[in-house]
Amino acid sequence: MDNNEIKAKGRFLRFSPYKGRVVAKQIKGKGVGEALQMLKFSQKKGSAPAIYKVLASAVANAENRGDVNVDSLYVKNVIVDGGPIMKRIRFRARGRADRILKHMCHVTVILDQR
Repeated sequence: MDNNEIKAKGRFLRFSPYKGRVVAKQIKGKGVGEALQMLKFSQKKGSAPAIYKVLASAVANAENRGDVNVDSLYVKNVIVDGGPIMKRIRFRARGRADRILKHMCHVTVILDQR
């Protein structure tokens, strides 16, 4: 990690990593303002609001740091890793049961200056 990189992490977020990576790919390389607008109006209602909060947290981290110009920040990388899986049971016909896997993920947003 470089000295001028700013990070924020969101852990144990309740959407699958597969769905989160679709949104992460859209904002990677964009300016911070444009990325926040894209996430705010995204059709992906499951993952976009959570990634928006992590990105906003990274911007707040940059503001608190003091030596960073927030207007020159861009999204260097968005990493969506798999988290733990909650296992649930759905009861089915003839005394059977199916497993339902509820995925979680960890999102890391890395910002840098242009």
